[in-house]
Amino acid sequence: MEIVIHGHHLPGRMFRNAGVPIHNVHVGVQVRDEPVGLVAADAVSAEWHVDVRVDVGDDGAFDFRGAAVHGRRGARFLYLTWGDVGIDDSFAMFRRAKLMLDTIDPTLIRAALDGPAPLHARLDLTDDFGGPRCATVSAPALTWSV
Repeated sequence: MEIVIHGHHLPGRMFRNAGVPIHNVHVGVQVRDEPVGLVAADAVSAEWHVDVRVDVGDDGAFDFRGAAVHGRRGARFLYLTWGDVGIDDSFAMFRRAKLMLDTIDPTLIRAALDGPAPLHARLDLTDDFGGPRCATVSAPALTWSV
């Protein structure tokens, strides 16, 4: 199954993390330990396509797997990782946002599995203080649809 993450309202490239200025903020999906699909934080929007495998247990519960899926069974999630990109293209992570997969409405998961359309996550990438959104993201900042 494909999950398409649509990010909007990015916070900008400049950010003060604990008083330390960061001048080249980017965000990407964390695949294993690496950021993938980096987007500058002053972009109008960001979009990532993530392939996941969905196993259905004997109890009908969904379990997500894949290189971008993190966490243990029953608490799986995708990470968006924020970092400072250096002049040598190095990436120094300073924040992550967690998109919980096990809280998605099961009817949406079933619709994405049974039909041709992917599962869509739409999220506001700027937190209430104007910085890069981090921690576990929930509604209204994050919505899921097919």
